[in-house]
Amino acid sequence: MNYTLPLKNVGINDIPLVGGKNASLGEMLQNLTSLGVTIPDGFVVTVNAYYAFLKHNALDEKIKETIDAIDHDNIESLRRGGMQIRQSFLNGKFSEEMREEITNCYLELSAQYGQEMTDVAVRSSATAEDLPDASFAGQQETFLNVRGPEMLMDSIRKCFASLFTDRAISYRQSFGYDHLELALSVCVQKMVRSDLGTSGVAFSIDTESGFKDAVVINASYGLGEMIVQGAVSPDEYIVFKPLLNKGFNSIIEKKMGNKDVMMIYGEGGDERVKTIPTEDKFRKRFCLADDNVIKLAKWVMIIEEYYSKIRQKWTPMDVEWAIDGLTKEMFIVQARPETIHSQKNQATITEYRIEDESRHEKLLLKGIAVGDKIGTGSATILYSMDKRVSEGHEFVPGSILVTDMTDPDWEPIMKKASAIITNKGGRTCHAAIIAREMGIPAIVGCGNATELIKEGQVVTASCAEGDQGFVYEGEIKFIKTEYDLSQLPEVKTDIMLNVASPGLAFQFSHLPNKGVGLAREEFIINNYIEVHPLALLNHRSLNDAALTKEIEKKITGYADEETFFINKLADGVAKIAASFYPNKTIVRFSDFKSNEYYN
Repeated sequence: MNYTLPLKNVGINDIPLVGGKNASLGEMLQNLTSLGVTIPDGFVVTVNAYYAFLKHNALDEKIKETIDAIDHDNIESLRRGGMQIRQSFLNGKFSEEMREEITNCYLELSAQYGQEMTDVAVRSSATAEDLPDASFAGQQETFLNVRGPEMLMDSIRKCFASLFTDRAISYRQSFGYDHLELALSVCVQKMVRSDLGTSGVAFSIDTESGFKDAVVINASYGLGEMIVQGAVSPDEYIVFKPLLNKGFNSIIEKKMGNKDVMMIYGEGGDERVKTIPTEDKFRKRFCLADDNVIKLAKWVMIIEEYYSKIRQKWTPMDVEWAIDGLTKEMFIVQARPETIHSQKNQATITEYRIEDESRHEKLLLKGIAVGDKIGTGSATILYSMDKRVSEGHEFVPGSILVTDMTDPDWEPIMKKASAIITNKGGRTCHAAIIAREMGIPAIVGCGNATELIKEGQVVTASCAEGDQGFVYEGEIKFIKTEYDLSQLPEVKTDIMLNVASPGLAFQFSHLPNKGVGLAREEFIINNYIEVHPLALLNHRSLNDAALTKEIEKKITGYADEETFFINKLADGVAKIAASFYPNKTIVRFSDFKSNEYYN
């Protein structure tokens, strides 16, 4: 029985032996390296090792008994049962045969990279993970900057145990998976020194609207766990695929995130990694150069095309990437199928529409919209799930969860919420992925939600107004309407849309249309740039310190006010035009001095 395999020797047909993540990595190593896509090498600890570990420590019956005793609707019962199972794993021992085989593989990998004991990432890879119909995102553990055989064996043991994290047990229960039929493999992969560079997540589809022709990239400094966990608000880049295929550098939108913290290597010993504040000068500039945005987008398209071919259907992808700060090389460290929009019925459209025209007077804060739904309820502010449970408080179903950051550990509570609001996070963090899978509206990266929203306050979280999410005070009335596109009548007139905001363009692209008949420049400025061009040019002469401060914050990352305005206007027009490509988009530009318009 082999307990290990070289990563380059496994492929997509080996999921029962090596799990979804490892199968995908091995498949890319074998088939995409020749196309220029770079993946770090490593080896796999197979499912055989997991089963052998269970048998060696007589864990099977104990797991079954504990799972059967859990009340899955009771968070405290879930946490108690999960902790018992994990502790049994952590108390377990490896057989000498398994320990020797894994250690030898690690020493060979170290020698391959010219080091005595190289730094590796130890990633869990479950057999029911990264599948087209369920992501299992963030359910099991990853350990970074692992060095030496002892730390490696301990990390593998913890990976085995993480098959029974609270969130994993709850997630499997929600989707009807048998807990005992799943197994775990582990990937031991050479670290990319993104602690000295940048890293992030990229999707070959717009994560909110399902728009097929965009690559959405989230990026931040340091190791990628910050974005994955939702602990940082990242920079975001959108690249238009059809024109990238034609040789254009088609970046159609750039948004700067806060990037206030970053994860780097620890000081040694048990401190493998640590989180530090990001220097102010780095926070105030985009962390990914345009040439790397284009390179990454091309790689993501290559990965999507390859997986669509082997699955014989369109397969949008969720990709994790990293840039080594020492060598400046870019690497793909994970790739999995996207599981929401690829499964969605495109023949129907569900619209959520707020009818309260005075709602903006009740606006509390804004953030990044996850999904397109609306949720109303009483706010429950949770800083720590441990504290809430220990104090005897139970999260009331239908409440709105408000917290600093949501990661997959919160999944048992998340599924009870009518909406989720967080201070931190981006559209590609694991919490956002889980919220989409559960069909729960979430507004992430709000900055100060836990300060502005009060415990018990009734609020409405709206993700139905574009890529920005809005939190309103009180209960705001809305209408939900479902449309069956197959029932729409044929008409002889070409239907063209009037589009006022680039933020809604991807969403509107799914409507039957022949392009955009009118997109007015002043609406793009008002809804997207949010600063009048004359204010940008003349604010310093107005002796208005508050206005100047607000504009300086707005243009962060750009050389000056003029560059900001030109680039953002170009992005706004490009995003609308890309949404309806190759149909025509007519934009009406205004001359602010003469009040004349030009199409």
